[in-house]
Amino acid sequence: MRTFDALLDTLAAARRGLLVRRTRILLSSLGIAIGIGSMISVVGISASAGADLDAVLNQLGTNLLTVSPGRTAFGETAVLPRDAPAMVARIGPVTDVSAIGVVEGAQVYRTERIPANRGGGIGVYATQLDLLDTISASVATGRWLNAATSTYPAVVLGADAALALGLASADPDVLIRLGDQWFAVVGILTEVPLAPEIDSAAMVGWPVAERLLGFDGHPTRIFERSLPEAVEDVRAVLPRTVDPANPSAIAVSRPSDALEAQIAARQAFTGLLLGIGAVALLVGAIGVANTMVIAVLERRSEIGLRRALGATRRKIFAQFLAEALLLAGLGGLAGAALGSLATAAYVTSRGWPVALDPLVLAGAVLAAALLGALAGAWPALRAARMAPTAALRSSG
Repeated sequence: MRTFDALLDTLAAARRGLLVRRTRILLSSLGIAIGIGSMISVVGISASAGADLDAVLNQLGTNLLTVSPGRTAFGETAVLPRDAPAMVARIGPVTDVSAIGVVEGAQVYRTERIPANRGGGIGVYATQLDLLDTISASVATGRWLNAATSTYPAVVLGADAALALGLASADPDVLIRLGDQWFAVVGILTEVPLAPEIDSAAMVGWPVAERLLGFDGHPTRIFERSLPEAVEDVRAVLPRTVDPANPSAIAVSRPSDALEAQIAARQAFTGLLLGIGAVALLVGAIGVANTMVIAVLERRSEIGLRRALGATRRKIFAQFLAEALLLAGLGGLAGAALGSLATAAYVTSRGWPVALDPLVLAGAVLAAALLGALAGAWPALRAARMAPTAALRSSG
C-alpha cells in the first residue's frame, strides 16, 4: 500500500512540475506526437491499402490468365489465330474464355468538331459477349452488349473512357463517333482491376466491328479462367494450344500478380516511410531530453530544498523520470489520436476498409513512453546526484 501511495505522490509531483512550464512541455510533446502520428499513419494507410487489395483479389480471384501476342523470331508482332479462343475453351480445367480485338485506326470522338488527330487515347475493342463474366467486371450504368446490340452500332465505355468523354451515365440517345461511324452509348463499366486496359476503351460487338469498322477478326487478348488448382498447368499448355505452329510468340500473364506486386511495393515503401517517422520520433526524444536537462538546471533550488528536507536521491530520480515519462506519454497519446484520425480520413476518402490494429496504437504509446524514459534517465540521474548544499548555493 505504501508503495502505491508513493507512486501516486511521485506522479502528482511530476504533474505539478510539468504544469509549471506548459508552453515548453507542449512543444516537447509535439515532437513525440509528430513522430508517433506519422508512423501510425504510414502503418494504418499501408495496412488499409493492403486489405483493400486483398479484398479485391479474394473477390476477383487469382485464376485469371491472359494471352497476348508476343514477338516472332524476326522481331515482328505475332498474330493470334481467329479460332484461338475456341481452342483455349477445349482445355479441360478451363471454365471461362473470352477475347477482345483491337480495331486499328478507329479513333473515338465526342463530336465531329474535334480534329482527326485528337482521339483522346481511347482504344476501340471488338468484344465477345462473355467478357464481363470472365474478367469479373460490372456495369456502372446502362447495360452490357447482348446478341442484338453486338450487331448494331452500340458501344460500352470503360470508366476512364467515359470520364474522358465527359459522360456520367449511359443513354442510347447519346452518340459518340468511332472512326467515321456514330455509335450509341448503351453502357459504362466500373473500373476493372484485373484488366485495366478495359478502363480506357470503347467496346463494340464483334460482328459490328467487322462490318462497320474494318476489324480483321483476330483477337489481340484472350482472357481465361480455370480451376484454381490447375492454373499453372493451364498456363504451361496455353502457348501451344493458342498457336501450335509458333508457341514461343505467345505471351501468357496472370493479372493478379500485378496486384500482389503492388502490395509488395507498398510494403517496401512503407518501410522507408517508417524510417522517416522513426527519425522524427528520435528528434522528439532529443527534445524531451533537452527539456528535462533545462528543467534540472532551472529547479536546482527546488532539488536542494527537497534534499535538505530529507528527500532521497531515489525520490528525486523517480520524480524527474516520471516527468519525462508523462511528457513522452502525452505526446504518444496525442500522436496516436492524430495518426488514427489522419488514417481514417484518408482511407475513407479512398473507399478502403480501415485496418488499424489496436495493438499498433498501444505499442506506439508504449514506445513513446519508453523513449521518454530513456531520454529522461540522464537528466533525472543528474538531478538525483546533485548535493543539497551545492544546489542551494548555485541557485542563489
